[in-house]
Amino acid sequence: MAFFRRIQKKVNDLWYPQSVTWGKAVTTREVADELSVLSTVTRGDTYAVMENLGRVLSNFMGQGRTVKIDGIGTFYYTATSTKRGVQTAEEVSASLINGVRVRFLPEVERNSGRQVTTRSMVNTKIVWEEWGKLPSSGSGNQGGSNPDGGNQGGNDGDQGENPLG
Repeated sequence: MAFFRRIQKKVNDLWYPQSVTWGKAVTTREVADELSVLSTVTRGDTYAVMENLGRVLSNFMGQGRTVKIDGIGTFYYTATSTKRGVQTAEEVSASLINGVRVRFLPEVERNSGRQVTTRSMVNTKIVWEEWGKLPSSGSGNQGGSNPDGGNQGGNDGDQGENPLG
């Protein structure tokens, strides 16, 4: 079950749904536990691999390469530069780069017409409930309850956020 809340944007005063996350973030150990249940690999082995994944991705992307992981998607770096451009191509240099972002594109499957049919990390059976409301009949959810007392904020996928801090 995924949650949303109603939010009014100051730019145009219109209302939109915004996704809400709750509780503590799922840890590497929890993911390793789930992966080990689904495979023949032990939790410890899975955790060890996951623990080093970020370093491996960083090394490859630092070499100017994209990293495509089957069933997940593609990771790559993009550079950000100062807001002021320069007048000529000759003036462009690495010194204008002031930040790096990690970009991610989830793996997609396309039909014969090249239309996206599925995204690997998007559950096609998401049921959205409004945060804080009682659940729809028969959903079995506790609505807006927050058992971990966690974050009731959300992220609407704002591309202006810096994922590297």
